[in-house]
Amino acid sequence: MKKIITLTTAIISSAILLLIVSSCEEFLEENPKNQISVNQFFNTPDDVKSVVNSLYGEGAMRRYISGEFQIEMNLGGFMSGLFENERTERPGPFEANNLTLDAKNMDGFMYNWWRSGYDVIAKSNTAIKYIPGVEGLSQTEANQLLAEARFFRAFNYFFLVRDFGDVPLITEPYESLDNIYVSRTISDLVYDQIIEDLEWALNNGGLADVLFSSNGMRITKGVVAATLADVHLQKAGYPIQGGSDNYSEAAKAARIVINSGVYSLIQHGDNPEESAYSKMSTSETEQEYIFSVEAHEQHRSTWLHILSVPKYAAIPDVISGDVWIGYRPLDEFFRVYDPAADLRGQNRQIWHNSVERNGNTYDFKGNWAPFTWYDEVALYETNKGSKNVNITLYSEVLLLAAEAIAQTEGVTSEAIKYLTDVRSRAYWETNRSQIESELSGLSKEEFVQEVWKERLRELPLTYKIWPDIQRTRLYPVTSSANPGEVSFVNVIGHTNPFGATYQEKHLLYPISTRVRERNPELTSNGY
Repeated sequence: MKKIITLTTAIISSAILLLIVSSCEEFLEENPKNQISVNQFFNTPDDVKSVVNSLYGEGAMRRYISGEFQIEMNLGGFMSGLFENERTERPGPFEANNLTLDAKNMDGFMYNWWRSGYDVIAKSNTAIKYIPGVEGLSQTEANQLLAEARFFRAFNYFFLVRDFGDVPLITEPYESLDNIYVSRTISDLVYDQIIEDLEWALNNGGLADVLFSSNGMRITKGVVAATLADVHLQKAGYPIQGGSDNYSEAAKAARIVINSGVYSLIQHGDNPEESAYSKMSTSETEQEYIFSVEAHEQHRSTWLHILSVPKYAAIPDVISGDVWIGYRPLDEFFRVYDPAADLRGQNRQIWHNSVERNGNTYDFKGNWAPFTWYDEVALYETNKGSKNVNITLYSEVLLLAAEAIAQTEGVTSEAIKYLTDVRSRAYWETNRSQIESELSGLSKEEFVQEVWKERLRELPLTYKIWPDIQRTRLYPVTSSANPGEVSFVNVIGHTNPFGATYQEKHLLYPISTRVRERNPELTSNGY
């Protein structure tokens, strides 16, 4: 009896993604076209590469560029209550803003997230098992492919454990229907596997130490090191509370990126229209970009451009397709910016509040929308976004290093430098020495909070707000009287701008009803 596995299609079964398995006594000489054995499929280097290539567009990667009503990666911002969807009839944002989400009303989103994450994990597991036995692959090629497969397994597990907490840890391909009901593995062990995979990729993959965009948009040493640093930072906080050991490892991984000499912050031009932030809305190959989702209107387009202009400001007979602000920052968020000093809070930087077209200005009536997502070609011509979407920026690694170093080594000159690098670019009319002087007099706790504030201001469109709330269990509170000032309060028991009060269960998403129905071994997250 010979088992056959469909590698291109996967289903959710019993809460974990299984490759489709079937068997029979005899097969025709030519197997069915939609079902091929693993041994048959992994015959040549091209077979292996096609499976690994498929990992780039699936699972957690896909959440950055698609999703029902474009809310997938935005959901954390909605959970924070600091962002809303202009189209309030859309399911998901309303429930997240008001903390009324549960396993049923969010079933569609959570089911797809779980399924797609485990789909990539299943494919990665198969690739990791069979790549070493493929003839025709050099050791160098095999190691690089293994590094990519282990990276994507780790990347998807990181999203799953951060979103849902304890999740089933599966590291072998499913090649039978035995033991398909897998219970939840404690998060600490899931993180250990994530770290093991990333360290293997970093140390054994022979990955190129160049820009992602210069490497054919394939995983680089910098991508892995930056992700490893992020994993350690998240594990250092709640719910694992790994503490100083993880902060130390986060600093170590971040320094690999910083000391590589490959990356740097985008520099300003001579005026705000040529600022670093403005360049991010048009340029795709800057040295600040560590990891991105590749997009092209012909084979993988994005739809973020339609979220960059409000419906009421649409230009008649010009904009193609429907538009709305799908990620509108509330005043409670936008007050993180000092309007007089911080360039990031000014028009046409990270955000914008009007569009100029054909000599006319179309005002957003006091609202702000993501300017980084503004894509004129997509809006006015194709209605298909062709701009890559950044996942990891060098500015994030600098801030991560500053926090991790301060947590383990104190407020050192190195930590001050990294935070100053990011802040001084935003406060471009403030003398750098003044910023350094102000930071050098802070305690460790005060300095770390300054890093958190900068992460709020710098990284809202790379979706770090909700993970930061999860790991710190602190909620940012801004001041209407003094914009730019931010304080932090315990998130549990805090009431967000929509009048909803956080409970501990809200720090994780509900596990889909369908997922739990398929696996009686799974417990809920309290929803």
